Amino acid sequence: MDVKNPFESPTTFRLHRAEYVVAQIVITILIIWHWHQIRWIPAICLFAYIDLIGYIPGAIAFRRSPNGRISKVYYVLYNTMHSMMTQGAVIALWGFIVRWEWALLLIPWHIFGDRGVFGNFLKPFSLPFEPHATLGYRRLLDGLSAGYRPEDEDRAPAAAGAQGQ
Repeated sequence: MDVKNPFESPTTFRLHRAEYVVAQIVITILIIWHWHQIRWIPAICLFAYIDLIGYIPGAIAFRRSPNGRISKVYYVLYNTMHSMMTQGAVIALWGFIVRWEWALLLIPWHIFGDRGVFGNFLKPFSLPFEPHATLGYRRLLDGLSAGYRPEDEDRAPAAAGAQGQ
């Protein structure tokens, strides 16, 4: 994956996930180390609110949809709630307004678990809300396995990388 080819192969996807697994292990160690200092009601609420707002409504809408198409609002909710920028702001606000505390570890633990353990990253509008294999990705992988040929660049559509969001 690079700036001209913003996608991941199965191998780079596994490596990307592995980075988040390592980060989650570090957070898990901190949680265990500070277990008795964590206020568990706020911790559970901080962990759960991300999916209560950002995932569950879209998952319900997707399962109820006869064709799998749902409003982009659900994608925006998911991406906003699962953004490390959003959650970093929540952590900062909580720390300054409520207090800095170990319960805040549950926020990155949630995000790192989603990405590392479950492989869930931000959702592009052009894919189903729930993970489903797509023919387009299969064709992309088949094309990549053919190898790089400079002469193919002349035939590539100019806006190929601009679609999907």
